[in-house]
Amino acid sequence: MIVLRSLKEIEKLRASNRIVAVVMDQLKKAIQPGATTLELDEMAEKLVLDMGGVPAFKGYKGYKHTLCTSVNEQVVHGIPNKGKLRDGDILSIDIGVKLDGYYGDHAVTVPVGRVSDDAKRLLKFCEEALWKGIEKAHAGNRLFDVSNAIQVHAESAGFSVVRVYVGHGIGTNLHEEPQVPNFGEPGTGPELKPGMVMAIEPMLNIGNADVKVLDDAWTVVTADGKLSAHFEHSLAVSENGPDILSVAA
Repeated sequence: MIVLRSLKEIEKLRASNRIVAVVMDQLKKAIQPGATTLELDEMAEKLVLDMGGVPAFKGYKGYKHTLCTSVNEQVVHGIPNKGKLRDGDILSIDIGVKLDGYYGDHAVTVPVGRVSDDAKRLLKFCEEALWKGIEKAHAGNRLFDVSNAIQVHAESAGFSVVRVYVGHGIGTNLHEEPQVPNFGEPGTGPELKPGMVMAIEPMLNIGNADVKVLDDAWTVVTADGKLSAHFEHSLAVSENGPDILSVAA
């Protein structure tokens, strides 16, 4: 069942998402060669707690960290560790926060130092694909209008769209209906209505769309070992168009 949130609830969701956005802005400043993803995770947890939130991922299905940190060919759900980031890496950071019973969720992929032209292009098109999807999140449109806009932009640039993992509704649970795939037929899927709240999150690969899960049971990697990127915003559908919640201001 898709829950339509009241204006009061959306303001609660905005508050939790503001924390993820503020923390993300601080994390991006700390990403550099020599830093470790475990250090970033510890930094994020302190910031979240200092702002009155609770890390949403920590304890979720047994996960032990505040962040998911996915490097290079890691698509999503990478586990923070003591390995040092290297010049030329790309790092996807995904963070969730719970505040006053409502959830926020946001992800970006950032370059570490100087990265290849292929990596720059992947990041550019993945973020653009997110915005192409957001542009379709208007009341009266269909859910897969969002999905198709992401798919078309990604594939027009020669990238593949991960199909096994998708975006989702978000509210008083971290993952709610509807699922938001990054591919689909326009004009199909549930009608978008004011009060729907979604986390839209394209995952694009340089190679093919196939992925696999490592032995840690969390880290998802590209099957061909090629680079992957991930961007995510949480938003509410409003009478006036998409209302992006995961921003700092």
